[in-house]
Amino acid sequence: MDNVSNTGYGGKPGQRIDFGPAPFVVNINQAARENSNFRRALWTGNHLQMTLMSIPPGGDIGVERHPLIDQMIRVEEGQGRVMMGRNRENWELQRMVGPGFAIFIPAGTWHNLVNTERRPLKLSSVYAPPQHPWGTVHRTKEEAMEHEY
Repeated sequence: MDNVSNTGYGGKPGQRIDFGPAPFVVNINQAARENSNFRRALWTGNHLQMTLMSIPPGGDIGVERHPLIDQMIRVEEGQGRVMMGRNRENWELQRMVGPGFAIFIPAGTWHNLVNTERRPLKLSSVYAPPQHPWGTVHRTKEEAMEHEY
């Protein structure tokens, strides 16, 4: 079964891009660490989506909110500062996060996550329902901003 593997999730040419909506098993920590793209859809189903992110040193995911989508971000490697609030000018919650931390973002909540280290911040993120089109790969934040939905 070619979709039950633990390697090759860095989004290199010739590799399978999105493993959904088929049944799938993965070591998510390893897949996130191997990912070198700013954002990559790993698995997209009808009701949820798993993406991988690699945030460069000093970078961030960008201030955003998803009006109808709940999101969970898990830090797989690195350190960062997460901020959340009801509006983009008032961060009611700010926390430092590291490996193993889970961040739960209710629909409609403004949020950002900043990499505070000198190495990439590796993340996995679940959206319910899916946020990005099947097979999304954004190599950089700038490329992601060009494809805002």
